[in-house]
Amino acid sequence: MAEATPSTNASVSASDLARERPYLLGVAYRLLGSASDAEDVVQEALLRVGERDDLRSLRAFLTTVVTRLCLYELRSARRRRETYVGPWLPEPVLTDALDAPASQGAEHKESVSLAFLVVLEQLSPLERAVFVLREVFDLEFSEIGQAIGRSEAACRKLLQRARERVAQKPPHAPAEPGAQHAIASAFFTALASGDLTALVEILAAEATMTTDHGGKASAARKPLRGAERVARFFVGLAAKGARWNLGYLGTPAYVNGAPALVVRRSDGGIETVAVLNIEQTPRGPRITSIGVVRNPDKLAAVGRELSLAVHGKV
Repeated sequence: MAEATPSTNASVSASDLARERPYLLGVAYRLLGSASDAEDVVQEALLRVGERDDLRSLRAFLTTVVTRLCLYELRSARRRRETYVGPWLPEPVLTDALDAPASQGAEHKESVSLAFLVVLEQLSPLERAVFVLREVFDLEFSEIGQAIGRSEAACRKLLQRARERVAQKPPHAPAEPGAQHAIASAFFTALASGDLTALVEILAAEATMTTDHGGKASAARKPLRGAERVARFFVGLAAKGARWNLGYLGTPAYVNGAPALVVRRSDGGIETVAVLNIEQTPRGPRITSIGVVRNPDKLAAVGRELSLAVHGKV
C-alpha cells in the first residue's frame, strides 16, 4: 500500500502526519480489530488533510475522519461476520506495531488484547467508538461528539450503555509481566519436547483454545475446553514435526500485548499465530485461554511486522 503523499496543506508537513500515524493506527485498530483495515482507514484519513485549509487541530480532524471511516467499516463488517465460517478472532498484530507512548504503559497495551477486543464486539458501532475514545484515549466528550456526530449528552448515554455491556463480560486482568514470561517460556519448552504432563500443569484446569480459520485453513472446528484436551492438541501438532520446532520455524513474540508463538511455513510465510492469555488463578499464573489464528487473510500484518523487525526498521 502506498504511503500518504505530503499534504498540500501549507500548515501541515509530512513529518506532522508521520507523528500522528501511530496514534491513528491505535484508534483504528481498537475500533475495527483488523490491522489491514486500520491501515487503509488511516491512509485515507491522512490523504484527506490536503483537502482542507482551515485546520485548527490536526489531531482532532484526523480523529474525526478515522472514527467516521471506522464506523462505516464496522457496519459493513457486521454484515460480513454473519457469514464468517467458524469462530472469529481479531487480526493479530505485534504489540510494538501499535505502540503508545511509554507513559501509557501496560494498561494501554491491555486494550489491544484479544480478550478485550472480543468483548468490544458485543457493542454497537457507536458504543464501541465512544468507549474506545473515552476509556482508552481519554478524549473529552466534546471531542468524541465531534468525532461521531452526536451531542455530548448522547455520548454520555452511549458510554454508560457500553460500560454496562462490557461489565457483563469483562476481560480478566493478565498476570504480571514476569510471570507471563516465565509461563510462556515453560509452555514453549514443553511444546518443543512434547511434554504432555508439563503442558497440562501450565494450563488452567478450565483452559480453552479457540481457532479462527475462516474456512480457509485446517483447524479444530469448535473451541476446545479443558487443560488435557488443549495440551493433547498442541502435543499432536508438535509431533507432526518442523511446523512447531522452535529452533526452526516457530518464533516466540509478543502479539496483542501477550506472549505468542508465530509459526512459519517452509516458504517463510506465516501459517499460525497462537496467542497465550496468562492470568493469575488460585493455582498461580496459568494459561487460561489460547487464541489461534490460521485464516491466511489475517496473518499478513504479522508477517510484514516481523519482516520489518528482522531488518531493524521497527
